[in-house]
Amino acid sequence: MSDSAFIVGQRWVSNSEAELGLGIIQESSGRRIEVFFPAAAESRFYAADNAPLSRVIYSEGDKVSTREDVSFVISAVQPFNGCYIYQGDTEAGEPISIHEMDLDSRVHFNQPQDRFFAGQVDKNSQFELRAKTLSYQHELVKSPVYGLLGGRVQLLPHQLYIAQQVAQRFAPRVLLADEVGLGKTIEAGLILHKQVLSGQVRRALIVVPDALLHQWLVEMLRRFNLTFTLIDHERHEALQELDEGNPFDSAQFVLCGLNDLLANPQMQMDMLAAQWDMLIVDEAHHLAWSPEQSSEGYQLIETLAAQIPALLLLTATPEQLGIESHFARLRLLDSDKFFDFDDFVKQEAAYQPVSELIEQLDAAETWAQLSAAQQSQLKDYIDELLFQQLSSEDQFTVAKVDAIQQLLDRHGTGRVLYRNTRDVVKGFPNRILHQYELSLPQALVGEEVSHIILPEQHFTEADWLKNDSRVSWLVDFLKAHRDDKILIICAQADTAQQLENYLNINQGIRSAVFHEGLSLVNRDRAAAYFADDEEGAQCLVCSEIGSEGRNFQFSHHLVLFDLPVNPDLLEQRIGRLDRIGQHHDVHIHVPYYAGTAQSVLLHWYHDGMNAFEQVLAAGQRIAGETKQQLQAAMAEPGNNKALDSLIKQTQKVTEQTLAELQSGRHRLLERHSYNESHAEYVVGEVESLSRSLELAGFMDDVFDAFGVDQQPHSSDSIIIEPGTHMQTQFPELPDEGLTATYQRHKALGREDMTFLTWEHPMVLGAIDMVLNSELGNSAFCTLATDEVKAGSLLLEAIFVMRTVSERDLQIQRFISESHIRLVVDERGRQYQTLFEEQDFNKMAGRIPRATAQELIRHARSPVENLLEQAKKAVVDMEKTLKQEALDNMNNELEQEYQRLSALAKVNPNIRPQELDYLKQRQDKLNSGIQSASLSLDAIRVAIVTEPNN
Repeated sequence: MSDSAFIVGQRWVSNSEAELGLGIIQESSGRRIEVFFPAAAESRFYAADNAPLSRVIYSEGDKVSTREDVSFVISAVQPFNGCYIYQGDTEAGEPISIHEMDLDSRVHFNQPQDRFFAGQVDKNSQFELRAKTLSYQHELVKSPVYGLLGGRVQLLPHQLYIAQQVAQRFAPRVLLADEVGLGKTIEAGLILHKQVLSGQVRRALIVVPDALLHQWLVEMLRRFNLTFTLIDHERHEALQELDEGNPFDSAQFVLCGLNDLLANPQMQMDMLAAQWDMLIVDEAHHLAWSPEQSSEGYQLIETLAAQIPALLLLTATPEQLGIESHFARLRLLDSDKFFDFDDFVKQEAAYQPVSELIEQLDAAETWAQLSAAQQSQLKDYIDELLFQQLSSEDQFTVAKVDAIQQLLDRHGTGRVLYRNTRDVVKGFPNRILHQYELSLPQALVGEEVSHIILPEQHFTEADWLKNDSRVSWLVDFLKAHRDDKILIICAQADTAQQLENYLNINQGIRSAVFHEGLSLVNRDRAAAYFADDEEGAQCLVCSEIGSEGRNFQFSHHLVLFDLPVNPDLLEQRIGRLDRIGQHHDVHIHVPYYAGTAQSVLLHWYHDGMNAFEQVLAAGQRIAGETKQQLQAAMAEPGNNKALDSLIKQTQKVTEQTLAELQSGRHRLLERHSYNESHAEYVVGEVESLSRSLELAGFMDDVFDAFGVDQQPHSSDSIIIEPGTHMQTQFPELPDEGLTATYQRHKALGREDMTFLTWEHPMVLGAIDMVLNSELGNSAFCTLATDEVKAGSLLLEAIFVMRTVSERDLQIQRFISESHIRLVVDERGRQYQTLFEEQDFNKMAGRIPRATAQELIRHARSPVENLLEQAKKAVVDMEKTLKQEALDNMNNELEQEYQRLSALAKVNPNIRPQELDYLKQRQDKLNSGIQSASLSLDAIRVAIVTEPNN
């Protein structure tokens, strides 16, 4: 391991990812190097001054293979331009000379027998830790919920269900459209996290409104341990000045503000030139589109979406802005399927009969309860075999479940669109409206409607704060609720700033302001000041921007200083408090001028739509149909007849609209977005795999093995610090240490603590440290037993199925065993059944290192014989394991291929790429499994002694 300079063509191995095989220096440009790993078809980029790599230089006498699989023993090593030439003779006796670039890349290092014969033996506890780590890693990777248990989130069924359904697909492209407050950001984070851990996503780009940048940055790190780099125009320019290539290639995960991108064409060009695996776009309803023209923002996202395989669009208003707007989102997901707006409208109308059929089938207890027409419909809609089962009375109950699922799969739109509502997801607080009738200031009598809705537009700053009765009401309200956190939302930034300044300076009320004129840092400071329980602000005054994206569910008092005319904005305002995590009823306080346009607007919302006390799913549609009546009533606020007509018409339209939402595609979508029984299964699997106590015990052993100190902190929490004897940097452990918990409930209440799960980078890093190092792969012990003659040698050997393939194939999922454990004697007799793993561990005794090294020198020949016996014994086991893996893989993928093929014939939302991917994946898995082999991972030699009586 001598040469340390990085020269193109040299062979190096990754210290943290040894499974990648031998790497080749592909490019070395000063501070950065690129290493290509041919065996895994992957590249890695490292900083040259701290790359976790080791130089691989073979010596005379070593046996190596070429990339053409020609083996030879090295007889000479010659330096050549910073690399090496290896010479020797092949097995056929022919001379051979190759450059190190031509070496076979599929190699593994740190052979346990080599360490054993060199006297490098580990403690029994370390050998046992290695075996346990293999089991834990295998169980984790095999689980269908791998990637879902590491988030600092509540285990909410609807979120986990969507994440599991979407993340298991190839390059998913979906619209996440849950109602406000149901956790779309968490769903997107779960999907991304699962796909990152499975290797399907290596680079991700998130584009959000500028106001939400820091919130996404913090959420991804705090909840999912995903470190995003925020690239704005300033950072982009700074990276350009370094002249080290495309600035967007400088980070694995990148976060950008949409407005910043639109204002900087060079940023757009560089972003489009970079390679991405997944794009996430929040608040996607702001991307304006019509058949005639589209906005600049829409065009940018459309271009990105066309070249990035996976796409997640987030919006709480998929159709409230109109079916045209809804179609625009779907065009981004799949422009080949959603290319004609008129056809889409017709397709939407065709879902209602299917929805009604599902309802009738679900309600039926026997086949006979369905009408002849319904039975005929079912015959047209489902497979013939399933229809036969359904029409058989003794199979009806079971077949009905499959039939409903098939109807949803084949005729629903849920594959590209997921939308959960509060009707499905329970546990939300009540909304309580409080109305405060105020007198109209004399100066506003006779004013136009716009100045009544926003009175501050009529006055100067000083005059409106003195004369507006809402201001004096607000001061009294805040003083009466000194112990409560109050969120105040008004339409305009100037209003928010002037009002907060008046409350703070003139009234001595602890307050903060949040509006679009502030920098992102100052917005975050304002939000943090408001969130602080002890020294924080009593109230936060927001402009309309405060009603999108930000979450303030620690407060349960909302003051609507004015009312928006857009119902969606009203819902988004209330949604800042009324969301998952809110533990109190939400109190909505509305001051208004009696007998004015303000009171008409209030009655329209409350009496016409009931928009304050329940979520309004299609307020924009209702507003569109009652717009003229509303304007007339607001223009004549004293005309009770006009107001009554408005309320009656609004109630009628609301009732009709909500009835439509409960039928047709919406009902299909609701069913497809949430399958309660499967969702509960996913939650159960996550809880079963979490096993916090086992994880704590495992990490105790790892900390002990690597010299990490830990001590109790408080209930369910510990302090972890670098130990004085720690020889290597422990993953994700800062020099100052950290406070951590293994308990989800504790982590949700204490965000300052690290939440350790089996998927946390520290734990995954610890698993890699154990398995990619030599730790525990060579041990020597005594074995006190009378089952074998005293003085005999036994070999406990652990074999692991090694596969060198693309990470996203996840070959380990199909292999039934994490490792093969054998206990053999010199004649090849096997004892692993007699001495099971736990029993062997209990009986194993310690041999002092000096004694062990002396014994090893005299035991090389018998131990080599033991190794040969063990290797012979696993030959048939390897064939059996590989065949089982092939059968498991082919059965699973063939079933999925057949299912998707059948769906593709009737459901246009199945993309051809998904079917192609499945076939390609099956071919690669076949090749990968067939080339896999059982490799010796660890050995423990035991000298049998007589048991103590």
